[in-house]
Amino acid sequence: MEYFEIGKIVNTVGVKGEIRVFPTTDDPKRFDLLTQIDTFDTKGVKKTFDIEKVRYHKNLVIIKLCGVDDMDTAASLRGYTIIIDRANALPLDDDQYYISDLVGLAVTTEDGEKLGVLADVLQSASNDVYVVRPESGKDILIPAIKQCILNVDIGAGGMTVHLLEGLRP
Repeated sequence: MEYFEIGKIVNTVGVKGEIRVFPTTDDPKRFDLLTQIDTFDTKGVKKTFDIEKVRYHKNLVIIKLCGVDDMDTAASLRGYTIIIDRANALPLDDDQYYISDLVGLAVTTEDGEKLGVLADVLQSASNDVYVVRPESGKDILIPAIKQCILNVDIGAGGMTVHLLEGLRP
C-alpha cells in the first residue's frame, strides 16, 4: 500500500495529551476530514490512532488523539510521521500530481532528447523545481511551470519538457 506523509509530530501542547503537528501537506485543513491517523515512529513501526479533536494555531495543527491523555504519552510521539494511504488522499486538479507519481518518470525534451529520470522535487514558495538526473553529468533543475513542463503522462511513465535558455548544466 502506498502512503503519503501529511505531517510530523513536533511537540506537545499542554498537559492533556494534545500534539503539535507541522503539516507537510498543501492543505492543512485536510486534517478536518480525518477520523484517524496512521503514524510511523522513528523506527518505522506503524501505529494507528483515532482522532478526538483537531484545531489550528498559526501554521500548526493541534490534535487530540484518543488514548493519549497526558503530556508524557504525547511527548513519546515526538518525531513520528503522520501518513495516509492513497485512498484517503485528496483529489487533485488537472495538472497536479503527487510527488511519488512524478519521481522515476523518464524526462525528454520536446525534440525527443532523453534528459534522464526525475529524481526529486524541490518545493519552494514560488514553484516546485524538478531535479532530473541524467545517466552521467550534473543534475538538471527544471522549474515546474507551464512554459517548461509540456506534458506529463504518469501512465506511460514520461514527461516532456521545454528547456528555457540557461537550464542546461
